[in-house]
Amino acid sequence: MLRKTLIATLCSSVLLGSAVPAMAATPQAFPSEQGTLNLTPVAAGLDHPWALAFLPDRQGILVTERPGNLRLVGADGKLSAPLSGVPKVWAKGQGGLLDVALSPDFKQDRMVYLSYAEGGGEGGTAGTAVGRGRLSDDLSGLKDFQVIFRQEPKLSTGNHFGSRLVFDRDGYLFVTLGENNDRPTAQDLDKLQGKIVRLYPDGRVPDDNPFVGQAGVRPEIWSYGHRNPQGAALNPWSGTLWENEHGPKGGDEINIIERGKNYGWPLATHGINYSGQPIPEAVGQTAPGTVAPHHVWEKSPGISGMAFYDSDRFKPWQHNVFIGALASQELIRLQFNGDRVEHEERLLGGLKARIRDVRQGPDGYLYILTDEDQGTLYKVGLQ
Repeated sequence: MLRKTLIATLCSSVLLGSAVPAMAATPQAFPSEQGTLNLTPVAAGLDHPWALAFLPDRQGILVTERPGNLRLVGADGKLSAPLSGVPKVWAKGQGGLLDVALSPDFKQDRMVYLSYAEGGGEGGTAGTAVGRGRLSDDLSGLKDFQVIFRQEPKLSTGNHFGSRLVFDRDGYLFVTLGENNDRPTAQDLDKLQGKIVRLYPDGRVPDDNPFVGQAGVRPEIWSYGHRNPQGAALNPWSGTLWENEHGPKGGDEINIIERGKNYGWPLATHGINYSGQPIPEAVGQTAPGTVAPHHVWEKSPGISGMAFYDSDRFKPWQHNVFIGALASQELIRLQFNGDRVEHEERLLGGLKARIRDVRQGPDGYLYILTDEDQGTLYKVGLQ
């Protein structure tokens, strides 16, 4: 509690412009293999923040709060009132307002994309929805918000929404979808649970999606057999989509997503049920016709947001991947030889906070969000 109070005081007094001397905002120092990490609070007092997106030209950072608010963190660290025009969300369990992404043509169209849990299913269930609205010139709200995609059917009672949004180099929108804690649906091609879908920015289905025209198959599907993919990012060097997802008890994994492929859940898994019993549908750690994980953790860190590092600011981080961890309360750094993971380092364990999202900022620093009642947006640099 003392740490949270201190962070809130530093953010509000230094970044919001009070008379407290700026020297009081000395970054916290954490050890790493590549030098000292400096962790600086940017904004505090966020209510279970889930995702962030950088506006161009130093206009600020959009941050989603799971209970349903979209906030703007100004270049001076000031936290805005909730933006208007945000859809009503189903804020129960793991549901709520989730990811945020800017249109690839944001400077022209000012479109902001949101993913969120939407209610209205049979028996009070919910599913993932995606919509977009135009950010007003004064940055106070979204105009003309429209839903462009809905997960069907709605099966979640509060779990496994997935929900990351990624645009590729060609402008297609990928949406990761959890299986709503209904395991077999991840293999059902007539349902959108446990899938990654590929859409045009307006929600239309591209004609070259792998299952278009097949009877009884959802045309939106790009890949399937996923459990709860809460991290995804475009590899900036290859242009390929990478995602990470929660296993059950054990078996968190990274996958490189390919067109039409089956990633195995629940037929193949390195994990077991939380009860300690095997997953009933599993045939082993691999299964015929499925793609094995690119990287797997036998003990689940509870992985979340994911960012490739491709800035020149901190050269030791180049070609590394950073992934937030909720259960182990760390930032995971992965080094690669080609695409193969050859080294892993756990960072910021002393922060003792659930790290929900990580992004590379336009300034070359990393930015992370802590998923707490009084969550914090931090800037991370290497000394």
